[in-house]
Order: sequence, then C-alpha cells, then structure tokens
Amino acid sequence: MAQQNPPPPPVALPASPLPYPIPPFDDFPQIPTFLLEQPVPDDSSPSFTHSNPYSVHHHLNPNLPLLVPFPQKRKRTGVRRRPAAPPLPPQLPNLVSPPASALQSQSLGPNRETDISEEIIVINKEATGEALIALSAGFPADSLTEEEIDAGVVAAIGGIEQVNYILIRNHILARWRMNVSGWLTKETFVNLIPPHCHSLLNSAYNFLVAHGYVNFGVAQAIKEKIPPEPSQPSVVIVGAGLAGLAAARQLLRFGFRVVILEGRKRCGGRVYTKKMEGSNKSAAADLGGSVLTGTLGNPLGIIARQLGSSMHKVRDKCPLYRPDGSPVDPDTDMKVENAFNRLLDKASRLRQLMGEVSMDVSLGAALETFREVYGDAVNEEEMNLFNWHLANLEYANAGLLSKLSLAFWDQDDPYDMGGDHCFLPGGNGRLVQALAENLPIFYEKTVHTIRYGPDGVQVIAGGQVYEGDMVLCTVPLGVLKSGAIKFVPELPQRKLDGIKRLGFGLLNKVAMLFPRVFWSTDLDTFGHLSDDPSRRGEFFLFYSYATVAGGPLLIALVAGEAAHSFETMPPTDAVTLVLQILRGIFEPQGIDVPDPIQTVCTRWGTDSFSLGSYSHVAVGASGDDYDILAETVGDGRLFFAGEATTRRYPATMHGAFMTGLREAANMAHHANARALRLKVERSPSKNTQLCASLLADLFREPDLEFGGFSVILDRKTNDPKSTVIVRVTLGGARKRGAAEGAKADQQHSNKPLFQQLQSHYNQQQQIHVYTLLSRQQALDLREVRGGDEMRLHYLCEKLGVKLVGRKGLGSVADSVIASIKTERGNRRSGSSSLSLKIGG
Repeated sequence: MAQQNPPPPPVALPASPLPYPIPPFDDFPQIPTFLLEQPVPDDSSPSFTHSNPYSVHHHLNPNLPLLVPFPQKRKRTGVRRRPAAPPLPPQLPNLVSPPASALQSQSLGPNRETDISEEIIVINKEATGEALIALSAGFPADSLTEEEIDAGVVAAIGGIEQVNYILIRNHILARWRMNVSGWLTKETFVNLIPPHCHSLLNSAYNFLVAHGYVNFGVAQAIKEKIPPEPSQPSVVIVGAGLAGLAAARQLLRFGFRVVILEGRKRCGGRVYTKKMEGSNKSAAADLGGSVLTGTLGNPLGIIARQLGSSMHKVRDKCPLYRPDGSPVDPDTDMKVENAFNRLLDKASRLRQLMGEVSMDVSLGAALETFREVYGDAVNEEEMNLFNWHLANLEYANAGLLSKLSLAFWDQDDPYDMGGDHCFLPGGNGRLVQALAENLPIFYEKTVHTIRYGPDGVQVIAGGQVYEGDMVLCTVPLGVLKSGAIKFVPELPQRKLDGIKRLGFGLLNKVAMLFPRVFWSTDLDTFGHLSDDPSRRGEFFLFYSYATVAGGPLLIALVAGEAAHSFETMPPTDAVTLVLQILRGIFEPQGIDVPDPIQTVCTRWGTDSFSLGSYSHVAVGASGDDYDILAETVGDGRLFFAGEATTRRYPATMHGAFMTGLREAANMAHHANARALRLKVERSPSKNTQLCASLLADLFREPDLEFGGFSVILDRKTNDPKSTVIVRVTLGGARKRGAAEGAKADQQHSNKPLFQQLQSHYNQQQQIHVYTLLSRQQALDLREVRGGDEMRLHYLCEKLGVKLVGRKGLGSVADSVIASIKTERGNRRSGSSSLSLKIGG
C-alpha cells in the first residue's frame, strides 16, 4: 500500500481505546459538546454519510419510471426511523451527449467529415431517465462495467461507439422493467436502432440476457425458455439458498444439467419463513432475512412483481421507550440522533486523517474515544439513547462495533439499491418457494468434501459422491470459516486469508404470535432502551408484522453482544423478558398484553448450516476480500456465490441472489471456453473468451508493476523486441494523504448530487484495459515520470497505441498468453509434466 502523509501531531486527550492518537479537533467543524444541537452537516465525506447519493426528485420529470427519493441508507440506520431532509434537486447530466473523453478519442474537428458511425443515436427522449434505471441495476451512468469490458461489448474503450452502446443497453433495461413478466426479445428493438448499430444491439442484448440483468425470474414466459433436454455440461450446486436457487434456474435455462445438494430439510438457507399457528390464529414469520432493503433495481422486487405481489413499505415512524416503559421525549430523541450522526461523520473524517492506519482500528474504538471526550455532557437517558443507536448499527452490520473496520465498515454504501425498505406480504418464503419450483434439490445432503481438478469435480455428502463438470459453493461464510467443508486440493492461500479476514456476525429474533393485536397498527417498528450497555441490543427493536403476516405477529430483535449471549438463554426466559418489556410499555396505557399463543427463538449462531447471520468488513479486512471470496478456483471448476462474495451488496438477500446470476454467467463462460479447447489449440485467435479468462489469472502475479500499470511477459526470452501485454487499471478509489484527501473531498462535495453519485460510483469501479508493446517499450514506459497521467500520455500520444478490452487484443495476444502460461507452469513445477496449453 502507498505510504500516507503523516497526520497532524496529537493533542492531549483522555485515555483512548484507539491504538493511534486522535488528530486535533481543530480539523473537525467546531462542536463544543457531544450533544450540541445543530443541523446535520452536508455530505462532505466520500462515503456519503448523510443522504443517499441516488436521491432523485420525481417532480423534475414526472414521466421518469421508478424514481422515488431514497431515505437514509441502510448502514447508517439499520432500521429507518427519520428520513433525512430531502436534498436539493440534482442537476442531471445530459446523457445524450458523449463524455469529453469520447469526443477527444474521436478527434472531431471542423474540417473533418464524419460518417454515420460517428453519430450519437437518439432512441427516445428519456435518455436520462433510462440512465437512472440502469444505475439502479448497477451500471455506471457514463462508462462500462468491468464485466462488459471483459465480455468485449465494444471494439475499443471510449468513443462514440461506447456512448451508443450505453444508450442501447440502458434502453433495453428500461423496457424490461416495463414488463418483467414477458420475455423481452431482441427483435423488439430492431426498428428502434439504426442499422449501423445493430451489432451494438446484439452485443448489449446478449450481455444483459447472459448475465441475468433481463429475462430472469419465475414468470411463465421465462420458465418456458428452459430447454426440455440439457445440452451443456453438469453442475453440482452446494446450498439451496437464494444464491444457489438463482444460479440453478439460470443454468437450467442455459441448458446445463444441474443438481442442488442442501443440508437442511428445506430450501432458502438464511431466508426462512415459518408458519406460526394456534387458537385459530396464524401468521408467516420471517426468522431470517426479512426486509427488502431498497426496491430500485432490486431483482427480488422484480420476482415479487412476477408473482403479482404488492410490497409493504416499512414506515419510518419508530417511537422509542425508556427501560421503565415510558416514552422517550421526542426532542431528546432528535437531539441524540443528530449527535450520533455527527459522531459517525467525525469517525469518517478521522479515518481520512489516519490513512492506512485506520484499517487496523475498529469503528467502535473511534466512537468510544469520541464518547469519552464528550461524555461529561451526557445524562443517563441520553446515554441509553446513544447505546440504542449503537445497537441499531450493530444490527445493520450483524457485527460488534469493536469488530467493524473503521476504514471500510460502510464500503458498500455507494451501491445501495435505494428506494423503500419493504416487507413482502406472506413472507420471503414466497420468493424461495417460487424459485425452488421444479428444481432438482436433494435435501439432507450435508457436503463435507469438494474435490476439483482438470477433469471435473466430485462433491461428497455422507457416503454419496456426486460428479460433475463444475461445482458452485454457496454455503455461508460462517461455514467456510469453520472448515466444515474440506477442499481437495486446498483452496489458494489468498482465498483462505480472505475468508479469515472478513467478519461474520450474528442477529437473532424472538417471534411471537398473539391472540390479538394490542399494539398500534399505524407503525411497523418501535424500540426499547436498556440501561445496561452490555445488553443494549437485547430486544432493542420490535417489528410489527400484523399488516403483512396474516395474523397478530410481533418479532423482537437481538443484536450485538446480546445476540451471542442469547444463544444460550433458555427460550422461556427470553419470552419472559420480552413480555416484561411489552407490559412495561403498554399496561401504563391501559392496554392488556396477553400471553403469546406460540413463540420461536432463533439460534443462527449455533445452526451448523449457517454459524452466524451475515457478513461485514472486520478490522484488517476490506471490500477487496469480497472479491477474493468470489474468485473462481481450479481453472474454472470451482465457483463461489453468496452474500459474502459481493462487495457491492453484502449482507443482503438481493446481493445473494445476484451472485447466483453472476456465477451462472461465469460458469457458462468457462464451459464454452472448454468446449472450444481443441479449436483453440489449432487456432488460438478463435478463443478470445478463454484468453480473457487466462489473462485475469496471469495478471494476479505481474512481472512488472508501476502505478496503475502492470506487465506480463515471457521470461524464456530477453529479446527487447519480444511482445508483452500491458494492463492499465482505470478508476477505483485510490489512497490519498490527509491534505490531498481533504481538498479532493471538498471539491467532490461541491458537485451536483447526481454527478457526485456518478463520479463516486465510477471512482469505485476498477476497469482494466490492455495493449501490446515490445519489452523495451514497456521498460521505457516504466521510466516515464509524472505518474499515470504522463504514462498514459506517453502511451497514447508518443507510442500511438490504443487501449482495448481483453477481447480486443487479437490473435497475437492469444499466442503470447499461451506462451506465458506454459513458461510459468514449467517454472513453478520444474518439470514438463505440468506444462499448460491454453485451457489446460
């Protein structure tokens, strides 16, 4: 990692739990007391810690579909209580004009004649609205994703062709959202797209279908596309949670043979809806994943639409009650909530000043230090309220604040789906049931060994061996951490380290079916404070499901330390404590609280098939570890999916579902590459897909690295004219010194809101582009001074090369890739027995 600029010298402060001195508070806005009442500051940190960056006012254009204001983000609040004040109307970019980089790449001048291929097409007048829809599905506003570059959707990065591709892609996504129950055909767009752009239409449509962005789900029209007889290789899927079910449905549609092995007696994994009943009352209780966190672009929201189900917005009215049951004063409530938000802002700014050191510090240590500094200004009620917000934060992350990384605990915030938090009436088991319909699932098959090699895979459950061409492992991170599944050969050390670094936390619930509804039905949540900090997460929040579960159902949440101690608490004691809290709240109001008809206490931490609830970025980890967990192992034989394999949407149901679609596309890619192996050996230029896959592996250990550039070469020759492959990494959040970071962030915060989003999202994206050089040219490039900007100038202007996606490198690169892989194989093994052909 790059060395950071040293922070300012520390000032004398009370003893701090941080292993690093706090910078002077002069570096923060002047806040003389912990609970000083003042407006929440504007968005000035790069993690958008106040308002969701996707917020868009519908009144700017009432014809824009699916655009509603985003309330406060999930990681800040856990349960949403008070939406932030709406931001000023954002200035939307003109997305029918090409980015400046595109115009520069075309070098259009007044004296140059342009042909029709250099014109920006106009599909309809809603290009901006369609771009926002694409954004909600995970696509940057004005650039390609790395997935798209890997797939070679355009011949070259940048330029008018890329702009037109993006417009076509966005239009396809928008049309799909208009009718998610039908099969969207390519022919729908033929008359809308100029003939010279039909190749881009093919490229965009094929990419979106293959990667599960359109034409997915459980609608009848989509089910009918599953071929009656499989024509592709066989896949074994371990785990029938949302990731496994999504992958299975997609793979079946691709024509693969699929079998799913599930250790439980049911499917769904950590999404479990239990029917509770008695005394002529019944209700559907979500004991695991329960809230759809954001509905814009959420694929599970699309599944719900296909099922004809409405969604119930979780209302943000959430009264809080003191330990004695009396209501919290609203002014005090607002005062502490604002102070808590300011404290998170201080923690965000602190990590900027600390630089890399913040990776080794917990969010809890930072917040505790600030609390100690200002603790004298807090009375008992205010401290209980403050601890309630800490519990809510631990609920959002399923992790102790003492374990969360100060540097990266909220790294996924820029990708929040946005939209309302919702319940699905009848429970999320409806989604699971629809996705599992007619799938070949074998229950009570506990997998203990996965073998993978060049000829295929073996998955061993008990005394049974299931063989296939590929295996997809979707078990929770807790199971991977436990070592319950033995991988043969052992997983790469890189993946083992990632599994160890990432955190996996715990959330538990007490579900109670009552004879009647005795609480107010005009709210969906209410909270309870504790006067014991170590028990702050014990029954701190209640969810009312009376309006969606079919009966009088309440669920109490247990987060933080309390979630762990709850695992050994007798269920009768737990229910007794919950009833004491409820009676303390309602009986003073003259409301009788009856005994529940049926209760269920979860034990996710000791459940051998989960060993916890969901992932978080622990101290020492980063978002990169999610990518590492997602990496394919064994030359395209062993794949991984699940919420802990997505850095953008971890700890969410939709994140798990999307990884299943992602890996289905990945497995299809590798299967197709293997099918072409013989042809590739005779004519490498025909297998650009496989070469693209090999490049990713080879560049994990580049021969040269400088700035954002890396180089792989064949070490068998020292010829300065020999061909090497250069990769340029564009975008991605880079480390900055304190002074530089503060200046850049201030400039960033002055951008219009939508442009902030666009800039921040694209900054998070790491895009790889490539070119071929001679060995000597690569060495000369390394010596260019002035950083990556000057190197790019030298590369493009002095050497006159063009940067392309991996598929644009051509047949010369195929040969170079094959040669480098063979040379590396010989070097590592020391014998010719491990020499590798392309795809070997």
